[in-house]
Amino acid sequence: MRRFVWIGWLMVSLFTNTIAQTNDTLIYAVGNITNAATKEAVVAKISYQSLPYGSRVGFISGSSFSFPLFDNEKYSITIEAPGFAVAKYMLDPAEANSERRVKRDVELGLPATAAHNAETVHTVGKVMRLDNLIFGVGNAKITPESFPELNEVAVMLHNNPKMIIQLEGHTDVKGDPKLNMKLSQDRVTAVKDYLIAKGVAKNKVRTKAYGGTRPISRENTEDSHKLNRRVEVRILEN
Repeated sequence: MRRFVWIGWLMVSLFTNTIAQTNDTLIYAVGNITNAATKEAVVAKISYQSLPYGSRVGFISGSSFSFPLFDNEKYSITIEAPGFAVAKYMLDPAEANSERRVKRDVELGLPATAAHNAETVHTVGKVMRLDNLIFGVGNAKITPESFPELNEVAVMLHNNPKMIIQLEGHTDVKGDPKLNMKLSQDRVTAVKDYLIAKGVAKNKVRTKAYGGTRPISRENTEDSHKLNRRVEVRILEN
């Protein structure tokens, strides 16, 4: 009888240890879903499946997600919400952080046709990145290569008398956060000053500095850092 009890205890102990080990090594995919223009949470339908054969599938409804990546397999994830373009990503367990989380925040944008219309009619809430805006390294001096794009912004404001924009400055995540915040403010101020010099009314241009608090990518690569350094134009009124 004692032998039976001991064996039973051993089996329970081994099972418990196996479960604990699984929980200790299991990797989760987590993320939040927001509106790319307003940064507000968006309730979406999230579907996911393991790759390459889709042997594991799942569905979630909400503005965030969390699910396990079993057997260290890669997963595909699809996010759908009414009025937004469908977003699809691949999640790789190899990208997990020290807390065994693969974090993928998703910003949903307009469908292709709606985005094209927004460019034409300048929809309130539309965000446009100034891809050709270049500053000196570590400062707010605008280089001459930036002038054509900034001139287009000035023309847009002249052609839309009711339009009010917000210039939003972002840096990469490297360095001192306080200095990054100041640099992003100095840069959007420089852009505003340029537009005012082109005849744009001061009250039509607002500024907002984010420093490195809203990175597009958190990867520690030069391409990612370059992507994060940006000034965006948000249409507030029109």
